[in-house]
Amino acid sequence: MRVFSGIRASGDKTLGNYSGGFRQYVSTQEEAARASGEAFFCVVDLHSITTPFEPDALRESTLSVAAWLFATGLDPERSTVFAQSHVTAHAEAAWLLSAVTSFGELRRMTQFKEKSEGQDFVSAGLFTYPVLMAGDILLYQADTVPIGDDQRQHLELARNVAERFNQRFGETFTVPRGVYPVAGARVKNLQEPDRLMSTTRGAPAGDVRLVDAPDDIRRKFKTAVTDSGREVVHDLKSKAGISNLIEILSVTTGDSIKQIEARYEGQGYGQFKLDLGEAVVQMLAPFQARYRELRADDVELRRMLARGAEKAAAAAAPTLARVYERMGFVR
Repeated sequence: MRVFSGIRASGDKTLGNYSGGFRQYVSTQEEAARASGEAFFCVVDLHSITTPFEPDALRESTLSVAAWLFATGLDPERSTVFAQSHVTAHAEAAWLLSAVTSFGELRRMTQFKEKSEGQDFVSAGLFTYPVLMAGDILLYQADTVPIGDDQRQHLELARNVAERFNQRFGETFTVPRGVYPVAGARVKNLQEPDRLMSTTRGAPAGDVRLVDAPDDIRRKFKTAVTDSGREVVHDLKSKAGISNLIEILSVTTGDSIKQIEARYEGQGYGQFKLDLGEAVVQMLAPFQARYRELRADDVELRRMLARGAEKAAAAAAPTLARVYERMGFVR
């Protein structure tokens, strides 16, 4: 069993990133260990240059995201954690796999349409980066890809690319399957529950950042948008705000949605939101403490990434060599 997933090096990471990403990584790390498999987790810094960026911010974000990966439970002794740009096979694979990816497939990507809308300058990288993502996954012959719900379309493209390459050039890639969180797959902005929680778009007051102070977290949940009525009931169509909060509490405590609904029956929104804010504060406290320790010594953090990159490069090399050979390149 091989696991691969990546997370973009941009912006402050939020509770949505933890819910849809970090916590999944830890659970699949354990699953891979039980199966005597391997797990690869990557800070996808090459993806981060597809939209406007500042070099200093990219450096800071790369180290910050790496620290969060370790702080939330990834173990460098059991998982390979590295920065994408440190393994040159990723950029090479992206170019090679572009030959078996169609323009039409890329044009249909929803995230490209959303991120390019209203922009004066849209980079070619934003259009083609799903091919880079496909290469990220396929290089490691990943069976399992733990990702957020918003990445379903990109994983389907990676599966199509793998199948098309295998049909044209012979069996080369494992066709991966996605693993998505049952609850909290798409945590929404607390002030705009029709938007995903993101520090790059939406109301900042509705984003719960992993670095937020406890009182700020409590305040954000206390003032979170809910819906008409008082019932703490999960109903995505008519009660989007409270449904989002229920899913967050389910992620935070491990309780089912039904258990949460039963616990707060007849109590209204006020106590529910206070309890939710406190539960998130308590969950994040050990992660924040470990994050501060890691960021206090960036030299060691860089060493950890370098060791991960060395292992990742060795793992990716056989696949990349096979791709070159099967496509007819003289080596």
